[in-house]
Amino acid sequence: MMIQINTDRNLSVNTDYENKIQELLNKELKRFDERITRVEVHFSDENNSKPGIDDKKCLLEARLKGLNPIVVQDYGKNYDLALTGAIDKIKSAIDTKLGKLEVQ
Repeated sequence: MMIQINTDRNLSVNTDYENKIQELLNKELKRFDERITRVEVHFSDENNSKPGIDDKKCLLEARLKGLNPIVVQDYGKNYDLALTGAIDKIKSAIDTKLGKLEVQ
């Protein structure tokens, strides 16, 4: 599974944090490893440099073999919370999608 991390122009991700993100995604999405070809992570700050509550956004896009991409997003007061919220949502969305395919 390839993992691509993107940020808006106001952010940058250092190598240590990038490695942490990749390890977390590999761990959390391991059971879907054979189906996922790529995961894109998009971080943005909805208020730019202004303070705000839950203004950190994480959008996850999972590309599964032979299927349309699955996209979810979550917000938090920091990027870690936004990321973990988005991971929970993407796992649920993938479970739902693959469950529907098994029923057909």
